[in-house]
Amino acid sequence: MAAPAVIELKQICKKYEDQYAVDHLSLSIKKGEIFGLLGPNGAGKTTTILMMLGLSEPTSGSVRVCGIDPVRHPIEVKRKVGYLPDDVGFYHQMTGLENLLYTAALNGIPREVAEKRAADLLEKVNLTDAANKKTGKYSRGMRQRLGLADVLMKNPEVIILDEPTLGIDPEGVREFLQLIRDLSRKEGITVLLSSHQLHQVQQICDRVGIFVKGKLLAEGNTESLAQKLFLQDAFVIHVIASPLDEALVKKIEGIPDVNKVERTDNRLEVYCKTDVSAEISRTVVESGASLAHISRRDFGLDEIYHRYFEGRDPHETR
Repeated sequence: MAAPAVIELKQICKKYEDQYAVDHLSLSIKKGEIFGLLGPNGAGKTTTILMMLGLSEPTSGSVRVCGIDPVRHPIEVKRKVGYLPDDVGFYHQMTGLENLLYTAALNGIPREVAEKRAADLLEKVNLTDAANKKTGKYSRGMRQRLGLADVLMKNPEVIILDEPTLGIDPEGVREFLQLIRDLSRKEGITVLLSSHQLHQVQQICDRVGIFVKGKLLAEGNTESLAQKLFLQDAFVIHVIASPLDEALVKKIEGIPDVNKVERTDNRLEVYCKTDVSAEISRTVVESGASLAHISRRDFGLDEIYHRYFEGRDPHETR
């Protein structure tokens, strides 16, 4: 049985005068999923998040988060959703622990429960040693990790992260992303991660949506996006064989789903609609040639993303 949708957007629009900030966006995110909303600055990602949180009202369309309409019941949504903006604000004169306990008090969490939860979360985000240090002396990476602990104080069902790794050093980013993945996997928390950092999104997201000028151009996992975007050439197979004569090249060109074969000396690049590695291997061996190497190159998110922004025709082959 398919997991229920925790976030459901149906044809939502946000219009300012005659300009769409979000243009007929439909999106469904399931429980426990990590979804990456990927797009350049100004694409409408933050506007979309604000509508999910009930902080901005859509011009048209419907939003449901945990089955709740954030326009009509914004407080109920905020009880179930933790939101981490790109730069978290804390009371600088208070320690990390004091900030967490203050958040707990605002959410009506009893002091004894709050103290235990705060200690557990500080350990989880690797800030136990800095618990009694004033947050004004925290680095940006420490503030983001404390921010994650802060949103988890109320045991949210959903975490929304808006550009959470900006300004954090590479090791800090790696630790932060691992935290997010562990939380989602171990505790079933649904995560929406908004970012323009392709590599980071690809590292942890189950699915991504490419969002440009208020429109969702495509969504899916990396492989399905590559198939949609590169169409006939969703796979490229690298082959090294010897001898590699014209007759063998012709046979490989004749394999079903092979669209194009490019040859350089004893190397081939075979562009194909499906993964035909096994058929290529068999054809090479049966021809009497020696197969030294065969591998499949998958298109990464970087290539997929840049294919959109270079303005290429998606039907074009490389």
